[in-house]
Amino acid sequence: MRRINAALFGIGLATFAMLFATQPLLPELAAAFDSRPDHVSWTVSGATVGLALAVLPLSLVSERVGRRRMMTIGVLVALALACLIPFAPGLASLTALRVLQGAALAAIPASAVAYLSEELDKRAMVGAVGLFIAGNSVGGMSGRILAGWTSEALGWRAALLAVAGLAAIGAALYLVLLPAARNFTPTPLRPREALGTVAHHLRNTLLLRLYAIGMLLMTAFSAVYTAVAFRLTEDPFGLSAGVAGTVFVIYLVGTCSSSMTGVTVTRLGRRGALYVGIGAITAGLVLSLSQNLTLLLLALVLITGGFFLGHAVASAAVGRAATRARAQASALYTVTYYGGASAGGVLGALTYHKAHWEGTVAFALVALVTAAGVTLYATLRSHSAQRLAAASH
Repeated sequence: MRRINAALFGIGLATFAMLFATQPLLPELAAAFDSRPDHVSWTVSGATVGLALAVLPLSLVSERVGRRRMMTIGVLVALALACLIPFAPGLASLTALRVLQGAALAAIPASAVAYLSEELDKRAMVGAVGLFIAGNSVGGMSGRILAGWTSEALGWRAALLAVAGLAAIGAALYLVLLPAARNFTPTPLRPREALGTVAHHLRNTLLLRLYAIGMLLMTAFSAVYTAVAFRLTEDPFGLSAGVAGTVFVIYLVGTCSSSMTGVTVTRLGRRGALYVGIGAITAGLVLSLSQNLTLLLLALVLITGGFFLGHAVASAAVGRAATRARAQASALYTVTYYGGASAGGVLGALTYHKAHWEGTVAFALVALVTAAGVTLYATLRSHSAQRLAAASH
């Protein structure tokens, strides 16, 4: 059990260290390639697009080749690409390599939870999934911080090599410790059956609302964290790349808020918890318009805590809403979630380029208002159904 926990923490760390490695480097990449913020933002969004496109097909392939083998192939290919990416001669080649790396990394979320569900009992699985998500959070945070400080001292190419080294440590932990699967039974690939299952999920209006909420929350969150790299290094703040990268330690707030999801849902209900998350993000966005650094950091705390709470509520609700094939229902959530990350990264950077931070905030608020509208629609439908049920009695 301890070996499985440590191994999944390691591969979670490696995955997210690589996936968002270029995010704190965007200002430096824009200067190095004499390019616009929205153009260099594709080095982040390209990776999340690759992951979003590949996660569902790879989840099906893992049914045939095995979860452990799928994860091993994915992390090794991603590491090989991580060693090539720092030597990319131009922005186009860098972006193309990042798309391929994101597609390789899709093997991990496509297989990790399925591996745990097959190898552990339900009680042990809860803790193991928690450590996998903790590895994601720590990897995303530490990779960004390491990249920021290394780029300040040695440049962006050395920063990406440093992140590759950090990811290699996490991957080695996984390769050495994860036991061979004992309960996996290969099943033949049935693409037609899989497409039928996907179509079934897409006809489920509750699932569609949850997918939309997850996508919209991630769109706003990704827009903020892509554009804030530029805002922190420009006037009036003028932070160095290392100090700006350290701001990502705020991700730990998300770890805390997501761990409180169960208590919040118990007290307020699922939709109530979503309103709290959306409200916190909205308050943070408004506060972030301040020119005071302390208030901006407080705004990022609110945005991060609110986002992770909302994401945890929506993703957990997917498993309950799916009447069958829950793994594929979760995979579809992952597709829409990272689709939102891709759209938010590019459009957040574009609005920053066109209308500065105020433009990014306005774009994120539109996404949040839409998410709130979807949640309100669900609330009104629920109240209407309750009134009809009461009237029928």
